Amino acid sequence: MRIEFAPELEAFRAEVAEFFATAPTPAIREAGRKTTSVFAPFKECMEWHRILYEKGWVAPHWPEEYGGTGWSVEQRFIFAEEYRKADLPPLLPQSLGMVGPLLIDIGTQEQKDRYLPGILNGDDFWAQGYSEPNSGSDLASLSCRAEPDGDDYIINGSKIWTTHAHHANRMFMLVRTSNEGKKQQGITFLLLDRIDYPGMKIRPIVGLDGFPEQCEVFFEDVRVPQSGRVGEENDGWSVAKHLLKHERGGGNAASPTLMRYCERARAAAEKTPSP
Repeated sequence: MRIEFAPELEAFRAEVAEFFATAPTPAIREAGRKTTSVFAPFKECMEWHRILYEKGWVAPHWPEEYGGTGWSVEQRFIFAEEYRKADLPPLLPQSLGMVGPLLIDIGTQEQKDRYLPGILNGDDFWAQGYSEPNSGSDLASLSCRAEPDGDDYIINGSKIWTTHAHHANRMFMLVRTSNEGKKQQGITFLLLDRIDYPGMKIRPIVGLDGFPEQCEVFFEDVRVPQSGRVGEENDGWSVAKHLLKHERGGGNAASPTLMRYCERARAAAEKTPSP
């Protein structure tokens, strides 16, 4: 079955295809070809992010009032389809696809004003501090501790498998603020303005491919302001579940990158002789 779009949508497709054919630099195109499910060239991904920002196309899934495109569902589908065809590097999801939409939904006005512009224009990149050495699939067992102290929290503990932490300048993370009740009930969601607070240490983990995509992050008496808390203290599990709907089921869910991987796999299978 062939799906046909209205003439104005086909005109939009032509505009998108033309931009994707002319705007990326050779380095950005090469980065698209090198991207895998576990590796994306950070520098070129962020260069492409800024090009799309200047065009006004960097956040199709955001509300228009916060810098989104205001496109229809059909336009967003066409954009994703042409993105896949162009084999371009992905827009890294931690900022645009995760913490940004979360703050739009439930952040304070101060948090929106402070953080959304830098997420949108690419000046800020956020790392996700969730997993710990003994808390991966059982994330609610995390033990990285944040103790209230006046208007601050003091953090001690560690995180692991923190993607692109060595490139980030901000972090969102889950911390343990109480041991009372169920383990999910003592977790708080924090935003860190910096990733170089005194007492923080980042150690890249070099993968089998030779690239340090993920990191360990250590906290030793790291003092951060309580104004970075999203939601109520000890209610961070609910905040993280809200974020999950964007991470797994929101505007980034129908990934053109995933479609590209499927096409690459099919092409490789067609070239491989049958046993």
